[in-house]
Parts: sequence; C-alpha cells; structure tokens
Amino acid sequence: MTTEKPSTGDAGIELQVGGMTCASCANRIEKRLNRLDGVTASVNYATERASVTGPEGLDPQALIAEVEKAGYTATLPVPAGGDGDGAGGEHESAEDAELRLLRQRLIGAAVLSVPVVAMAMVPALQFDYWGFASLVLAAPVVVWAGWPFHRAAWTNLRHGAATMDTLISVGTSSALVWSIVALFLGTAGEPGVVHPFELTVSRSDGLGHIYLEVGAGVITFILLGRYFEKRSKRRAGAALRALLELGAKEVSVLREGREHRVPVDELTVGDEFVVRPGEKIATDGTITSGSSAIDASMLTGEPIPVEVSAGDDIAGATVNAGGRLVVRATRVGSDTQLAQMARMVEDAQSGKAEIQRLADRVSGVFVPIAIAIAVGTLGAWIGAGFPLSAGFTAAVAVLIIACPCALGLATPTALLVGTGRGAQMGVLIKGPEVLESTRSIDTIVLDKTGTVTTGRMTLTDVVAADGVDRAELLRLAGGLEGASEHPIAQAVATGAASEVGDLPVPESFENIEGKGVQGVVDGRAVLVGRETLLGEWSQRLDDSLRAAKQAAEAEGRTAIAVGWDGAARGVLVVSDQVKPTSAQAVAQFTELGLTPVLLTGDNQTVAEQVAAEVGIEQVVAEVLPKDKVDVVARLQGEGKVVAMVGDGVNDAPALAQADLGLAMGTGTDVAIEAADITLVRGDLRAAADAIRLARRTLRTIRTNLFWAFAYNTAAIPLAAFGLLNPMLAGAAMALSSVFVVSNSLRLRTFQARADDDGQGAPADPRPVREPVNA
Repeated sequence: MTTEKPSTGDAGIELQVGGMTCASCANRIEKRLNRLDGVTASVNYATERASVTGPEGLDPQALIAEVEKAGYTATLPVPAGGDGDGAGGEHESAEDAELRLLRQRLIGAAVLSVPVVAMAMVPALQFDYWGFASLVLAAPVVVWAGWPFHRAAWTNLRHGAATMDTLISVGTSSALVWSIVALFLGTAGEPGVVHPFELTVSRSDGLGHIYLEVGAGVITFILLGRYFEKRSKRRAGAALRALLELGAKEVSVLREGREHRVPVDELTVGDEFVVRPGEKIATDGTITSGSSAIDASMLTGEPIPVEVSAGDDIAGATVNAGGRLVVRATRVGSDTQLAQMARMVEDAQSGKAEIQRLADRVSGVFVPIAIAIAVGTLGAWIGAGFPLSAGFTAAVAVLIIACPCALGLATPTALLVGTGRGAQMGVLIKGPEVLESTRSIDTIVLDKTGTVTTGRMTLTDVVAADGVDRAELLRLAGGLEGASEHPIAQAVATGAASEVGDLPVPESFENIEGKGVQGVVDGRAVLVGRETLLGEWSQRLDDSLRAAKQAAEAEGRTAIAVGWDGAARGVLVVSDQVKPTSAQAVAQFTELGLTPVLLTGDNQTVAEQVAAEVGIEQVVAEVLPKDKVDVVARLQGEGKVVAMVGDGVNDAPALAQADLGLAMGTGTDVAIEAADITLVRGDLRAAADAIRLARRTLRTIRTNLFWAFAYNTAAIPLAAFGLLNPMLAGAAMALSSVFVVSNSLRLRTFQARADDDGQGAPADPRPVREPVNA
C-alpha cells in the first residue's frame, strides 16, 4: 500500500527538501514558494518537507526548480514501500547517507581538533612553534569539516540572504584568517610564545594570539550538535515510519479456487484472499468464512485480541492470531484505514501551530540582527580603546552564540514526537492547532450510544413464567427473532444462541409492524414483542411477569413479552450496555478539570440511568440528531469551551461545531472527517489520553521555546561584553539544540492510562452503527 498524496488539486503537493540547516532556511524557501501565483506553501524544518497547495495543474517540477533557485534541493517523496526496499532494503536512503557523511566529518573534525584545543588550553603543551602545528591540524577542520557551512553561506550570499551557516562560516573563517596573520606577520609564531586558555576575551595585543582552537572547536561542537539533532529527528519520526511499514507485503489471493501469492499492490477491491494464523491481514475487508481472534494492537493500541467471524469487518495490517480466514477486500491502497491513519499523522506533523509561526518569524529576522550586534560589538570594543583582537573575539562569540537552531527546532520536534506517540496509542491528532485547543477546554460533551455505551442491544435478563423452562423460552423466542433484522431481535437471537446453542429455523414468520413478530417454531405458534401483541391473542402476563417488565422499563431497559400455545410464557430484557471502561473515562475527565455532559436522543429515564452508572451529573436527553449542534452552541454561548466525543453520522455537525471534536474510530467516516482527533480504539478512556497527550505536547513546546528564547537573550549580551570564549559559545549553541530535541523525545515515554486503569474488559473495536435517534 502507499500513502502518496496526489500531485495536484486540493490535496496539494509534498516536496522533500534538502540542504536546510536552520529555521531561517525554511522561512526563505517558504517565502519564495509563496511568491508564485496562487501558491500557498508551508515548509517544516523538522520534517524537511514542503506542503504546497495551488491551482489545478500546478507543475511539481516548477516548484522543485524554485526551491533549487534558492540554493536548496527538492524531490517528490518516494511512497512507503514504493521502491521495494523497505527498511531493510539494499539501497541507502538519502537520510541515512546524509547521516553517514555527517558522522564522517564529525569524526575527522574531532580527531584533529582534540590536540588543537589541548595545546590551546594547557600551556605546558605549547612547545616552540606549536601555533604552526595547530594550524596544520585546524585548517582541515575549518575548511573541509566546515565546508557545508561555507558552501551554504556562499549560496545564501548569492541570494542576498543570511542564515545560521552565515554566522558559523564568518566566525570560524575569521578565526582562521586572523590566526594565519598572527602566525606569519605577528608575534604569535615566534619561539617560546605561550598563552593560557581563558573563559573570557583577552584584552591583550591581538597579533600575539591565535584562535585556531576557536575555529576547530566551534566546527566540531556544531557538527556534534547537528549529528545528534539529525539522529534525534530520525528517532522522532520513527513512529510514522513504523506505521507506514506495518502493512503486509504479499498476499494469497483466491482465483478460480486456487491460491496465488502476489504483491499486495496487485490486490483490488472485491478480491478474496486467505489469511493463515500468524499472518498480517493484507488490506481492509470483510470476512467471508472462518473465525479467529484479531490482534489490532499495532493500529489501536488495544492489547487484547478481538474475536471475529464471517460478516465482520477487519482492518489491514492487523494480525490473525487464530484460525484460517477468507477475506473479501473492501478498501485497498491509499483508501485503507492504515493509509488514512498515516496520512493524518503526516498532515499533523507537516502543519504549523500559531506558536510555531511566531517562532519562525522571530528566527527569520534573528540572523541579520545577530550580524548587526556582532558588528556593533566590534565597533564598541575598538571605540573603547581595546585591541582589535579583543573586539574581534567578542564579535565572533556573538556570531556563534546567536545561531537560532534551538528556536527553529523547539516546536516541530515536539510536534513530531507527540503526534507519532499518539499514533502508536491509537490517537490521531489532525493538526498542530488542535494542541492549542486542548489547553482551554473546560466542558466535554459525550454522545451516549456508541461512545459511553456499546451501541449494540444486548440480552441482559430472562424471566420465565412458573413452570416454563428457561432454555425452551430462549430456543423458541431466539429462533423466531433470528429471522428478523431488527437490532432488538438480533440481540435476543444472539443472546439465546450463546446460551442454548443452535436455534431452530421458523416454519413460518411474519413481522407485525410496531408490535413484534409471530410465527411457527417447532410446531408451536410463537409471539414475541410488545405486551399489546400478546393481548390481541388473549395472552395476558401474570403478576410476576408484569412486575419484571415494569421493573426493567423503570431502569430504562426494553422488555419483550413471549408467548405460545395461548399463554404468556416469559419476558426478555434487552438494553444498550455501558462500556466497562466508561466510568473510568469520566473520572479521568474530571481529573483533567473537565465537566462531562451526557447527550442523547433517548428518553430522560434511560439517559439518567446511564449517567448515574458512569458518574455524570449533567444530562441533556431527548435531543433530535439535527439539534445536537444546537446543544454544543448553547454551551459555547454560556462561555464554555467545549469538546465533543461522538461516533455517528448525526454527530458530525456537533463535532465540527465544538472547539475540539473527538471521533471514536469505531464510528462513521463522516464523524471522523469532522473531528479534530480520531480515537482508533472504541475505548472512551482514549479521549482522556488524547487530551493529556495534546496538553503535554503543548507544554513541551512552551518549555522548548522558553529555553531557546532565554538562551539567546542571556548569552548574546555575555558574548558581547567579552564574558564568553567563542569556543565555549559554540559548545553552548550546539548543546541548546540537543537539549530541545532531547526534551521533545521525552514525549516518547508518555503512557496511556487506558492500558493501566482497572481490570474491565476493553471495548470491542469492531465497527458499530448507531440507531437513528440515539
């Protein structure tokens, strides 16, 4: 399967961008693309992707050419699995090649820089002409290891721009040139010249000092920081790559009664294929024969396999944990649930939150300001009467400490890790703006049917009249109801079959609209339905049966009367069961500071009974499907910031109206499309996990941005006043980027409480359809 986006049209174009070294690079590319007629582009530095939308027929090659004019590279991304290599293929990916080359430069720079820095820091190692030995070692570091910075700086200069590379290139090149002049034309190369390493800028005569350790050390530290940054970014995107690689590669298709092993790409809708125990299910489909247990943990995060049989729908990339299945493909390629999940995660990771746009605007002007401050620093030191070398050293420290790497990485890396972790848990966050919505939510509206409850009627009680065998009651009633398609009838038939086994087939069957069914089963004339239906045949409920019926209805459940051979024989009680985990979910919402509200089309008695069972105090009942959106709007009008959880077609308008919409993945495609967050598992606790994850991701972004801003704000004045050696400035700048990325990676440890709380059985994640009115 693939998740390749269409090349044109509303879905836009995705480009893989190479050569970016900081957020200001992304800003330059974004501005250049946005100058094209009708084009709207967003470039993400962390994911190294450009998302472009434009008029129909927009040529991707024209966009690639525009990126290349800016001095960067761009390609159309290769679909996952598209080259057949996969994760373990023979060909090295571009990312891996870039990481390998970066590692080679880092190792070379480190080997050569260590003796240079050691000689500069330890006067005992400064033998005669040690400066020239340092030059021999340091020059390859500055020129060869630092070549990517110099090349990028030259490219930017030709385009009239300045980036982080400009700061590094100018700073380290200046240190090298100054040192060469001092060695050959000054006193630094004379025998016996020594100078101690200082944490601050020396105020002595400049031509007696060399700064080779600054040039070599800064290049090495920045390469080290960039290497860890690149490697961490790959780890941050690992969740999405793992998601894309989940699908099966081959499938056993049934053609003319024989199995043929073919690549999964050749599978088409309507094909039947065989899935043996332990195999992955190739694509979304419906089981035509066989029964088994399906392990869907890789898609839903649900650890317990789900029992399935003929007629059940199953998702591709899940694992057949039991018997042999024959499945008819219903969705293939980019239409599958796995592909849609991957696409949602990609879209979320490629987007930009408003807080990130602010950071991008700041980083876009940061480099020119840093250069201006460096020039001003140089002038101020010289004007104050200090040697040129002292002013130069302070200016170099300013250039190096001002690199806005951490600022550019603060938001996208946290977003990358947070949305990836969510995908592993079965929580799909549509976009970065959703994170900001979760911060202010104070009310959560819960649709009842299919969300708080299972959405399926279940046989919960059987009351037999005196002298009537319970098994006989279930056999006759279940056999007759098995011929009906009504949800209540199916609940009776399923419950009866689970208790007594195979049910008899009716010899005759008739549906009495609005009242029930009648027919002949095992030679007996059986009635199943309302009490009025039995009354028409003079079959009256005795006192015990009438009391059981009234007690069930008082609890909001549905009571069905059963009679045969001229007498009422029993009462069957069915109800929509509350999910075992819903009460835990409501408790978690309360812990998060949210007020839960139950919303349903059912009558007030049923609604209050369900609300009491799960711990909800506010109930809005007897609401028509079209009026659900009005309830959400009314709450918003009262000043509430509202989240809505639902799963049905009739929930879609309310999900769209809410400040934050969460759709149960077991629901309809319309509801999922309208929501901001999709919960792949049918467990309401996942909604609490989604809000917790979104809030924690937002907190991580804010922590990262605070660190980045505070770091630059505090460090630039220190460098300008000569309180920071340029080499230490390089180390601090590199470490700031590593800190931001490492802090974001902590989101990988986020744990779903849905896996920890309680011992209740998990909700069945099979697709459920909601009754029209619930």
